[in-house]
Amino acid sequence: MATIRQKGDKQWHVQVRKRGYPPATRTFGTKTAAQRWATLIEAEMERGVFVSRTEAENTTLNEMLDRYASEVLPTKRSQAPELSRIRTLREHLGRFHLASLNSTKISEFRDLRATQVGAQTVIHEINLLNRVLKTATMDWGISLPAGLPTTLVRKPTRPRGRDRRVSAEEIAKIIEHSESPYIRDAITLAVETALRRRELCELRWEHIEVSKRTAYIPDETAKTGVSRSIPLSTVAISTLKSMPRNLSGRVFELAPDSISQAFERACKRAGVDDARWHDLRHEAASRLFERNLNVMEVASITGHKTLDMLKRYTHLRAEDLAKKLA
Repeated sequence: MATIRQKGDKQWHVQVRKRGYPPATRTFGTKTAAQRWATLIEAEMERGVFVSRTEAENTTLNEMLDRYASEVLPTKRSQAPELSRIRTLREHLGRFHLASLNSTKISEFRDLRATQVGAQTVIHEINLLNRVLKTATMDWGISLPAGLPTTLVRKPTRPRGRDRRVSAEEIAKIIEHSESPYIRDAITLAVETALRRRELCELRWEHIEVSKRTAYIPDETAKTGVSRSIPLSTVAISTLKSMPRNLSGRVFELAPDSISQAFERACKRAGVDDARWHDLRHEAASRLFERNLNVMEVASITGHKTLDMLKRYTHLRAEDLAKKLA
């Protein structure tokens, strides 16, 4: 049964009670709106589909983003990109209460962001919003009356992966124009090992076994959170043996961003256009296949969890494949 009471000149307080359900309360600016809401809630209780809206109606997305940033984000390996996405979600959607955050609002956000950034960035932002709302419902007990609105939003078409191959001649020129021997060694090892930038920067001498020709990537370093051991080529072993060891125990005293910036400067001096540090990982994966390693062998080295992602990193030359058909 619904009870409607006037509170002040422009406030109407509604409380709906029914056995077997928690009390549902809300305040409206008009009596008509209060009566309409009470009728809706009573009908849902009668049909057995009522879900309490109270907390979702009183909690903004900003509050959920703050809680996610303080409680969940510290457990993640990569926090900086997520913090940037949280700031974007706060700016565009943070003021809305969870109960009013529907697929229409999220679609409008998607379309606006598509005019400002690339499709992959928009996909990352919607995925983060989905994780925040899912955490709110599964872990924090906040029921969303209409379920997760992000599941009803069509995501932008994922862009094609880069198919840039950095040739041996280009790599030699980049190394020649690198400003530091550490950068030169990092480039060589990136191509020989297919390690991610962060994995390479956090590589430690204690995890390298020269006699077995292997390097161990612990789970706290690996992007996927799954540790792996990778084989080291003759070139990789030779490069490591030639490098001095420092007191920190790390193979490289370099930050990930510093490596990328130094690589870009070397490319510019070498006259190599449209080359990025991440292209070295693509090149490494392609070379592994060209050495006749199978899919499982390559994936065990690169650390890819799915064949789809591995395919995006592999670009085989048609002329090389033609030789196998002769």
